[in-house]
Amino acid sequence: MPEVREAKASDVLGIRDVFMTTYGEEYPYHEFLEPDALTRMVFSDNSILLVAVEPESQKVLGTASVVMDVGAFGDLTAEFGRLAVHPDARGQGVGGLLMEARLRYARDRIHVGIVENRVAHAFSQRISLRYGFVPVGFLPWKLRFIGRESVALYLQHFGEAVALRRNHPRVIPEAFPLAEFSLRNLGIRCDAVVTDSAVSYPHIEDFELQEMSTDGYATLLRLQRGRVHRREVFGPVRLHYGLFQLQARRCNYLIARRSGTIVGAIGFLHDKNEKSVRVVELLSVDDQPIHFLIRSLETSCREDWQVEYIEVDVNAYAPQMQQTFLECGFLPCGYLPAIVFHEVERLDSVRMARLLVPPEIPEPEVTELAGPIAQHVLSRFRRQGVVPAVSEAMGEVVFFEGMTDEQAVTVAEICRTATYQEGDEVFRVDGEPAEMFLVLRGRVGLFAPGQTSPCGIVERDLIGESSIVSPRDHTLAARALSDCLLAVIDRGRLEQLLRRRTDIAMILYRNLARSLAQKLRRSRSECDLY
Repeated sequence: MPEVREAKASDVLGIRDVFMTTYGEEYPYHEFLEPDALTRMVFSDNSILLVAVEPESQKVLGTASVVMDVGAFGDLTAEFGRLAVHPDARGQGVGGLLMEARLRYARDRIHVGIVENRVAHAFSQRISLRYGFVPVGFLPWKLRFIGRESVALYLQHFGEAVALRRNHPRVIPEAFPLAEFSLRNLGIRCDAVVTDSAVSYPHIEDFELQEMSTDGYATLLRLQRGRVHRREVFGPVRLHYGLFQLQARRCNYLIARRSGTIVGAIGFLHDKNEKSVRVVELLSVDDQPIHFLIRSLETSCREDWQVEYIEVDVNAYAPQMQQTFLECGFLPCGYLPAIVFHEVERLDSVRMARLLVPPEIPEPEVTELAGPIAQHVLSRFRRQGVVPAVSEAMGEVVFFEGMTDEQAVTVAEICRTATYQEGDEVFRVDGEPAEMFLVLRGRVGLFAPGQTSPCGIVERDLIGESSIVSPRDHTLAARALSDCLLAVIDRGRLEQLLRRRTDIAMILYRNLARSLAQKLRRSRSECDLY
């Protein structure tokens, strides 16, 4: 039977061999392939590095770690990560022994443990479930092996974590399903309050942008002291760690200036090997620079640094900040109850991510308990992939005329796409009008009852938009005249958006009247009234 103990310096090459044999040189956590980094981990007070060894030869059969230093403010949060078993030792219960040992070593030192499990297979997820961890999120394409790979986020509470948790988080509608999944899986009553009227921070671009230098550090520290009570973004690094620590951890800040004066900054960790960025802090003298800073970071990631994945933990009691990140293209992908210790209580966070590459994500292999979370997150990210095509088409359609880029993207994000082959029916004469359609590619014919020839042909325009104002059945049928790609806008989702965004509602209803009036004027029969 293998034995598990804390790693020694003499185990370093054996640990490296386990990771090299299991994953190869493409393993994204490069510190586990570097002997010097592993040696530092052996002697670090902020991590527990364990090995499973063959008793007689002391050969390393497997390894696992607990990284304590994953949050600022002494959050008592640890990541149970990097569990790997040598292929020759699989089937001997090594993974379970390592998990048991990690819990034994760490449970009295932490309030929250988190695990990021691979979804190429469910092996590590099943081990997590067996030892009390439950799924709370799904992070699409977070890791970079040969290509990008998603992970399932699992969490477990220890000690007084739940007793110290602040009740009644306030979350935007897009985050609420994840809060329900997560809290239910953890056995906590869902007390999250949906805030569907949250307005993002103002869209103001009148700032100059620069990277932080030594000169700006003291000014930012003064900003930080004034904003601690409004901690809306959580991360493992904060400005007060000092310039040396920030540089050692690859943390940088983008600064917003107004008339030469520093008015805000956004801090982030940039992993060039992973092509990823994690937002760790957001500071400002007032609300005005916040949206600008988030957009500027996203632009730099996309255009300058070839970043593919951005992640942020947002305060679950700050719906305005959640809404701002949402409008900047970030989507909720996890909900972490009691993850952060702040003053005298523990706060929940909403984990949000932004993908800067096409979200062509394969179906993951997840446990039954993680399935609903994975499918919910994937559906949102896949739907986000239609945004560029839909937004471009909107610029040619009267119904969307007068929208800003941000407003068009917001509407596009509630769409899904559907393909139709020539001859396929889009909707029937007596069909219930629960959706309207934007023809992105191809031609759709409109047919009066009993007619075989179309009385109208639609390209790059809307059909079914009158369903927004009238629940009556369609008076015409719609059928694809060629292979088509359509954006589908669900009436219920659109109504929910319009209640939250009155600015978009005013534009759409005004344009709806104009669009229908134009079609009436150019119509010689009611065939245009689709």
